[in-house]
Amino acid sequence: MKTTIQKLPKSQIEIFFEIPAEEFKDYFEEAILNLGREIEIEGFRKGKAPKKIIEEKIGPGKVLEEVASLAVKKSYIRAILENKIEAIGRPEIQITKIAKENPLEFKAKVFILPEVNLPDYKKIALKIKPKEISVEEKEVDEAISLLQKSRAKLLAKDGACEIGDFVEISFQSQQIEGGEEKKDSFILGQGRFIPGFEEELFGMKPGSKKEFSLNFPKNYFNKNLAGKPIDFQVKMISISKIELPEINDDWAKSLGNFENLESLKKNIQEGIKMEKTEEEKQRNRGEILEKIKENASLEIPEILIDYEKGRMIEELKTNLQNQFQMNFNDYLSRIKKTEKEISDSFLPESEKRVKNFLILREIAKREEISVSDEEIKEKISETLKSYPNVEKAEKELARQNFAEQNLGGLARQNFAEQNLGGLALEKLKEYYEGVIRNEKVFQFLESFIKP
Repeated sequence: MKTTIQKLPKSQIEIFFEIPAEEFKDYFEEAILNLGREIEIEGFRKGKAPKKIIEEKIGPGKVLEEVASLAVKKSYIRAILENKIEAIGRPEIQITKIAKENPLEFKAKVFILPEVNLPDYKKIALKIKPKEISVEEKEVDEAISLLQKSRAKLLAKDGACEIGDFVEISFQSQQIEGGEEKKDSFILGQGRFIPGFEEELFGMKPGSKKEFSLNFPKNYFNKNLAGKPIDFQVKMISISKIELPEINDDWAKSLGNFENLESLKKNIQEGIKMEKTEEEKQRNRGEILEKIKENASLEIPEILIDYEKGRMIEELKTNLQNQFQMNFNDYLSRIKKTEKEISDSFLPESEKRVKNFLILREIAKREEISVSDEEIKEKISETLKSYPNVEKAEKELARQNFAEQNLGGLARQNFAEQNLGGLALEKLKEYYEGVIRNEKVFQFLESFIKP
């Protein structure tokens, strides 16, 4: 087999193949056997008829078509592997010369991962100035206050409501959604509604009703209501006084394994510090990546952009269903946009994601950062243990769109071998290989940051 590779613009190549007649002939026997397994010939068991009879039954044209398909497939894969071509997606195949007992000639056009020219990423990492992590006393006090409010008791109140009470109301307006009645509960005075609405509720008692009119703000997001006077009918369903627990040692002990209030505060301080440390780590990583990206040179293949936009659409569909139980088509109708318009709006973010992927991958390649099978198995095992069954794993992994990162021996091997209810285990391996590799690349870059 002879191959010639020609570089094309936009991260594409074209491979020209010439398979000698003798080599092409070798594919005939395998092709006829493949075809013989698919047809029934009277007097013979399926797949057991002589090759000559199979060829006569099928016809020379169909046989030649199968032979060419087999030769093209195997030759293409061989060329990709031998030349270490990082191909993306399906190739565009065109057969240019084919005849029995003659050479086969064809060409394959395919996208490849682009060349990535990077700046001195080590020097960039060296220039990063990490922020010092500290936790102020007021931050701990604010967390304590939130915790106190979350443990508050609601005591039913018969008298008039006032600021700070927890109220439940029903309300409607003929000018809003055809007068459909809605219910809501909230702490009075926190400004949950448009200006003036909550003030109208002051003094109402459980079971009382009230009608009033308010002008919606001129800058209100719903243009059909902005600046217009709207009539409301409100019923006060219930009123509760909020009783906060006293902040002391006994209260701290009631929250868990804390000796006193001081140990609770210390635990909260450590938690805040951990959160800030993680935020700072992500900020540093983002800054490094952005500066590398600003000075990197690469041509992104359109196929990767299209793939990422498609993945983002699927991610949106899943999130709409899981979080809002909303069908994607209903969502499009509500926002008055087409799927293509949504997809086009994802272009900047999809380009950013693909660039990040290519840059991190190139650094890993240059620094010989690899991921072992054991690391992947350990990560998969750890993930699968967190799900009670295949269905739960499938749903969550689908939600995470685990294929994003790709552009035996497991702790729960039997579980894994079920293909996660349809999600290929091989894809999961590729995903976690990408996750682990990216983490290693970031850790490598972080090693150059001076405290």
